[in-house]
Amino acid sequence: MKVRTAAVVGAVMLSAACGVPSSAHRSDGRPMLREIDGGATYFSQFSPSLPSDPGFFPIGVWAESVVDDTRLPSYSAASFTTYVEPTPDTDLARIGLNGMYVLSSRSDGPTDGRVTTDEADMWAGPGDATWTGLYPGEGEICVPATEKCGYTVMDALEAKSDRTRLTYTNYGKSVLFWGTDEQSSKFVNDYQDVVSADAYWFTDPNICDATEGGALLKDGVDLDPDECLRASNYGATVDRVRSLVEPAGSKPVWAFVEVGQPFAESRRAIEPAEVEGAVWSSIIHGAQGVVYFNHSFGGECRSQHVLLDCGRGMLERVGDVNARITELAPVLNSPYLDGFLASAPGLDTMVKYTDGVVHVLAMSEQGGATGRMTLSCAVDSTADVVGEDRRVEVDKGVIVDDFADSNSAHVYRITGLDGCGLPPAGS
Repeated sequence: MKVRTAAVVGAVMLSAACGVPSSAHRSDGRPMLREIDGGATYFSQFSPSLPSDPGFFPIGVWAESVVDDTRLPSYSAASFTTYVEPTPDTDLARIGLNGMYVLSSRSDGPTDGRVTTDEADMWAGPGDATWTGLYPGEGEICVPATEKCGYTVMDALEAKSDRTRLTYTNYGKSVLFWGTDEQSSKFVNDYQDVVSADAYWFTDPNICDATEGGALLKDGVDLDPDECLRASNYGATVDRVRSLVEPAGSKPVWAFVEVGQPFAESRRAIEPAEVEGAVWSSIIHGAQGVVYFNHSFGGECRSQHVLLDCGRGMLERVGDVNARITELAPVLNSPYLDGFLASAPGLDTMVKYTDGVVHVLAMSEQGGATGRMTLSCAVDSTADVVGEDRRVEVDKGVIVDDFADSNSAHVYRITGLDGCGLPPAGS
């Protein structure tokens, strides 16, 4: 078994530590730069791999079928960049010919990285028992059947892999809720270069239970609906996975967001505004990529292609979100600026720094609210609200702005920060 721990690129870091909290600062009190998880050139150490271009941010669609060009143009127009584990009948070469990337467990066509398997932490569990080689629905998975063999599964898949290739795995509820930190950390750290875990907070009928969402957020107590059905919990999912990465910050963590009704017994389908909130919460909490689960197994529109089959509203909203992410990719791939901003309780923020400019991404955790953010220096300036054609005042280092609801995110571009002790442009 090979432990896949990439070197952290630290060229612009002012501290040797990774995963520094946003309240951190240098011993002299000035804000501190922190590289994105894995470093800005993380993908360049693998071959084949995704681009290490600062303008590239992975935006994937899960288990989509590509047998001709019927659907491809719609996903390309919606600013998707990557097909993740496309269906077995997919023409892999066609994806690349259309300017997009592919991560797949298949070895019979061109890919830009490998998928191990999906949710082995759940269907095989954390353990070293013998694996029969079977998958869910094919028969007994572990021997004896009462034991867990998830590590054996991942070891076997790892042994078959090309270790120079970028490798991705998605996990599930064992990593997030049921496993101990030690059990979950082994999954997260030992078998792949990029990792995610899915938790569908708006649509999973069981996720508010004490043994699931309650285990992550409320010390094993059932969550009330207003605590559970929140965009901010997708950020908490990313936090959980990032907290398991060793060394901290050494590999990218991606988000996983549903766009339909993934369970036959789901309460309802997710709404377009909720998808937008889930994505931005994930990014604010450090996700370096987004994968959309494009399938509905319940509700009125049951489809493997929700974005194309279940009304234009969701596709249009997701396309707008993806386009905004793509526009902001150089910002999202730039270093964090820790210790530069303090926010009021209930407000999630992320601060980025590039070429002498500060960007603040912010959203309210619950309901409509007025958010207050305080910079580390008492400067008077204005902040452009990116994509909203407006500005807000920076009054003695304080920004006050309204958030319509818990799905609303704002991006502030702040200049005129001379005298704030920030690194010069180009550093």
